[in-house]
Amino acid sequence: MDLHAAFSTRYAAARAKFLEAAGAAGMAQRTCEHPLRGRDGETLAMDVALDGSPDAEQLFIVSSACHGAEGYCGSGVQVLTAHDAGWRAKARAGGVAVLYIHALNPYGFSHLRRTTHENVDLNRNFQDFSQPLPVNQAYRELHPLLLPDQWPPTADNQAALAAWINIHGAVRFQAAVSQGQHEFADGMFFGGTAPTWSHHTLREILRSYGRRARRIAWVDLHTGLGPSGVGERIFACRDDAQALARARAWWSSGGATPVTSIYDGSSTSARLTGLMWSAVYEECPQAEYTGIAMEYGTLPILDIIAALRGDHWLHNHPEAPAELQAAIKQKMMDAFYVDTDEWRAQVVAQARQAMFQAVDGLSAA
Repeated sequence: MDLHAAFSTRYAAARAKFLEAAGAAGMAQRTCEHPLRGRDGETLAMDVALDGSPDAEQLFIVSSACHGAEGYCGSGVQVLTAHDAGWRAKARAGGVAVLYIHALNPYGFSHLRRTTHENVDLNRNFQDFSQPLPVNQAYRELHPLLLPDQWPPTADNQAALAAWINIHGAVRFQAAVSQGQHEFADGMFFGGTAPTWSHHTLREILRSYGRRARRIAWVDLHTGLGPSGVGERIFACRDDAQALARARAWWSSGGATPVTSIYDGSSTSARLTGLMWSAVYEECPQAEYTGIAMEYGTLPILDIIAALRGDHWLHNHPEAPAELQAAIKQKMMDAFYVDTDEWRAQVVAQARQAMFQAVDGLSAA
C-alpha cells in the first residue's frame, strides 16, 4: 500500500482503512463500540483484529491511540502492516499471532485530544483505586499557572512559568506536569479516580485474547517525545532486570536505538505511575511479558506541553471563539503528527524493524 495513503488526518478515515485492511487480510475482527460519538458524528470504537491462531502460544500486540491524538501515527503503521505480506509471513513462520488494537482511546483520537472522554490520561489510569492514589505536589503548585483564566496566556503568566522552570529546570518541569496526578479532574495528565471506559475495555480484550498465550510481546505506538522522527524504544514492563535484559536483547540490535527505561533515567519520559501495560500481568498472569512503547519525536517538549495546555484550557472553556478553537486544535495535530512523507517513512521503517524483532524474540525460546 502507498505510504501516504495509509495515514489519515481524520479518525473516521483511519478506522475505515484499518477495518478494510484487516478484512482484506482475512483477520478475525471484533468491535467494542464507544458510548459517545466522534467530532464528525461518527461511530467510535476500539477495534481489534487477530492475524493468526487464537490458540497460538506466542502473541504479539500492536496498539495505537492510547493517547488519542497520537493515533494518527499509530493507525497508519497498523494499516500498512496489515497490507504487508512479508511481515505477515514472518509472523506466521514464527508461530506468532498478531493482535492489532486500533484506537485504545477512540474519543481522543477523533476529537484531537490526548485524553479520554473522561479527561483522563489512559496511561496514568491503571491504578489500584482501592488504595490511596499518588500525590503530585509539584503539579499542585503548577496547576493554576498551566491553565490560566484566559488563552493565549498573558505575559505575566508566561513569566511566572518561566521563573518556575528557571528555578527547578526543564526536566523537573516535564516530570511535574507529565508524571500524572489524581487531584484536579479538569487538569493535565489526570489519572482519574476510577477506571475509564478504555481501561475496562482493554482489560476485557486482554482476557479474551491473551490467556492462552505462553509468551506475550507488546509494542504500543506513541508520539510527542524526543527528536523528530526518531522512535525511542521505552521499556514497558515492571522494574524487572530479567525483562529489561530481554527487551534490550530483542530490540536494541540491528542498528536500532537502545531500549531506554524510566526506571534508570535513560528515557526521555519521566517516571510514571498507573501505566496501561500493567494490566497484562493481572489479566494474563500465565504469560511471560515483554513490551516497549515506541515513542516518535515531533516537536520540542515545551512546544508539546504548550499545545496540551491550550487543549485543556479549551476543554474547560468550550465557549471559546471558533477561530481560537481551530488554532488550538491545529497545534494539537502538529504536536503529535508530522504531516510529511519523510517523517511517515521514518516511523514505518522503525516500527517494522521493531515488529520483526518482536517475532524473533517471541519465537526464539
